[in-house]
Amino acid sequence: MIRHTALFKWTTGATDEQKAAVLAELASLPPIVPSIRGFALGPDVGMAVGNFDFAVTADFDDDAGFFAYRDDPVHRDILSRTITPIVAQRAAVQYRF
Repeated sequence: MIRHTALFKWTTGATDEQKAAVLAELASLPPIVPSIRGFALGPDVGMAVGNFDFAVTADFDDDAGFFAYRDDPVHRDILSRTITPIVAQRAAVQYRF
């Protein structure tokens, strides 16, 4: 299995509406992308200073499943419309588990 985790820090000008759109749009992906086996996402709950603002984790059976998600046109559209305009910093990792 492959686990993909992405972390985002938002720009200081990011609005609550923009942040909510990221959550809603990304949450719509599991029924659209068949290779997703597990999916969790959400804003940081504020338990530690310096954390990223938002995280998404997706699980896949194999490398091909991850690449199908990464390259899915709906996913790419969500990235360009809702995330890219408000992201200040991004970190990501894919690992086997």
